[in-house]
Amino acid sequence: MTSSMPKAVVLLSGGLDSATAAAQAQADGYEVVALSLFYGQRHDRELDAARAIVKALKIQTHQILDVRLSQWGGSSLTDSTQTVPTQGTESGVIPSTYVPGRNTVFISIALSLAEAVGATAIYLGINAVDYSGYPDCRPEYLEAFQSLANLSSKVGIEGHAPKLIAPLVLDSKVDIVRRALKLGVPIELTWSCYQGGDIPCGVCDSCRIRDRALVEAGRSDLTSSR
Repeated sequence: MTSSMPKAVVLLSGGLDSATAAAQAQADGYEVVALSLFYGQRHDRELDAARAIVKALKIQTHQILDVRLSQWGGSSLTDSTQTVPTQGTESGVIPSTYVPGRNTVFISIALSLAEAVGATAIYLGINAVDYSGYPDCRPEYLEAFQSLANLSSKVGIEGHAPKLIAPLVLDSKVDIVRRALKLGVPIELTWSCYQGGDIPCGVCDSCRIRDRALVEAGRSDLTSSR
C-alpha cells in the first residue's frame, strides 16, 4: 500500500545529530528516506550505526552510496597520514577534520534522490553552534543552497523544490541531546567518534563535545567512558 505521508530525505551519517534529525522528520509527519554515504572516511563504523538506527526507527528505505572523497584527501578524516586532533577545538580555527566540499556533495546527492522519489523536504543534522566552525554548517550556507535547489532542478523550476530543513542548526550540543531524548532516539546506537574500533576513543574533538553534552544533560551513562 502506498503511503500518503509526504517524504523527506534524511542525510544519515550514523551520528547523534543525523539520527536526531531523522527522528525529528518522523515527528514532523514525514516518511523518511535515509541516505548514508561512505566518503572514504577512516572507518565504516558509523555506517553500521546508520543501519542500526534505520532499524530502530523503523525506516523502510535506506540508500547507501560510495563517494570516495578520500581519493584526493585534504582532511584528517580522509587522509590516514594526518593525525585526528585531540586537543579540543580552537575558536576561529577550522580544524583538520573539515572535509573539503563534503556537505555540498552530500546535499547535491540528497537533492537528486529527493527529486527522484518525490520528497518534499531534505533534513540535515548540521549544526553551527557547538561544532568546529565548518563553513558548510552555517545558516547562510543553507540559504544559498536552497536558492541553488530552486534553480537547478525540474521541481524547482516548477516552483516546488525540496525544502532544506536543518532543525538542529542553531541548537547547542546539549540541546540536541535533550531533543534526542525527547524524541526517543536510540543514542546508544549512534556513533560520533572520528576513530573506528569497538568503543569510542573519548579524546577526539567529536567525542569530547558529545560526552560533555551528555554529562550536562544528565546522561553520563551514554558517554564514551561508560
